[in-house]
Amino acid sequence: MRQIDSLPTLHARDVLDATMSRRTLDQWLDYQLLQHPKAIALGLERTRTVAERLGVLRPAAKVVSVAGTNGKGSTVAFLETCAREAGWRTGAFTSPHILRYNERIRLDGQDADDARLIAAFERIDAARGDIPLTYFEFGTLAALLIFAESALDLAILEVGLGGRLDAVNVVDADIAVITTIGLDHTDWLGDTRDLIGAEKAGIARPGRLAVVGDRDAPEGLLNALASHQALVQQLGHDFDAIGLDSLQWCYRDNAVEWTLPMPALEADCQHDNAACAVRALRALGVTEAACQQGIAKASARARLQRVSQSPDIVLDVAHNPQAAEQLARWLDMHPIDGDTLAVFAVLGDKDAAGIVSQLGPRIDHWHLGGLQVAGRSQSAAALHARIGYWPARQTLHDTVATALAAARSVASERDRILVFGSFHTVAEAWQAMLDEGHQL
Repeated sequence: MRQIDSLPTLHARDVLDATMSRRTLDQWLDYQLLQHPKAIALGLERTRTVAERLGVLRPAAKVVSVAGTNGKGSTVAFLETCAREAGWRTGAFTSPHILRYNERIRLDGQDADDARLIAAFERIDAARGDIPLTYFEFGTLAALLIFAESALDLAILEVGLGGRLDAVNVVDADIAVITTIGLDHTDWLGDTRDLIGAEKAGIARPGRLAVVGDRDAPEGLLNALASHQALVQQLGHDFDAIGLDSLQWCYRDNAVEWTLPMPALEADCQHDNAACAVRALRALGVTEAACQQGIAKASARARLQRVSQSPDIVLDVAHNPQAAEQLARWLDMHPIDGDTLAVFAVLGDKDAAGIVSQLGPRIDHWHLGGLQVAGRSQSAAALHARIGYWPARQTLHDTVATALAAARSVASERDRILVFGSFHTVAEAWQAMLDEGHQL
């Protein structure tokens, strides 16, 4: 597992010298961490300059950018799968990854291989000259370069942090999709939904479609979109997702009414995510039949993903109060005969108390794990102290792996183990199960 905020502090002697002609993928990722003094440095100038030198500011015939607090990864999955069902060549850029960096860049549904990533990094490094790039900027440029070389019909770009100043925003997307707006990354984006929404609105372009997936969108988002002169279509106002029965639902806007199958992705919010994808896809000319097939097939790792049974082990990347609220709804809709045991670990800069309060009595036993993440680490003891009041029993463990092992040791076949709190939490649990020989 290699991603920027999970790597230890590195020194020049720890990585291959820049003059050497070949590096492994891991060595390239380590090298990138030394090329900018900050892990996060918002702004478009560095990325745009290198992208212009590489000629990759138009990475595909059509481009959709996806921003928001929650639901981005699922929306990308719906867009990608439906477009592929229409016979389109697609590229998708997402972050962070779960196990392998390669997951971040997909071509026609397949992760980019090491050789392709390395070749892209070599060209980016040569083109940048003395411009310092962050780890995320290297990855964004690699995606744009790989896509531009692949004659794609559609590139789908998931925005990283925010929108207006995120590296992805160097590309003028044909359609902007903005999912829900919640409180997350407040140190960078502002401490209100209005401020955060205004930042995310920055991916919209004048005269181009902006699909808003928040039924209660903050005024800051809507006002910013108006100032950008975007053509706004909002869920619940201009289009909607309407449940029909347990097998199908209806997508409706002012021109069409399509009957679609239930998403393979669970949680009731997935209807809204799918509706946002369909609204964008319809504008691009994708048919109802392709959307029907794609909605039923789309998948994204660790979105309420059941990876084992008896007891059920469910992985989810919920890492803020808004996502925890959706998780609580799913638990209410899927009662079990036994107990629900949570394996919970969260980064030190997250609203842990807000996450726990959303779940309340739905968790019968909390197994708290520590996370070691550069600059954002948090032990189980520190997590326990931050919350103060816990609505159920809790047991503290050094790592997510030991927390998961403890939960499994006491769970009966009727129980459920819910692993959540961070991409890092899910990644460590996933790797622990793989190490034990589980086929996930």
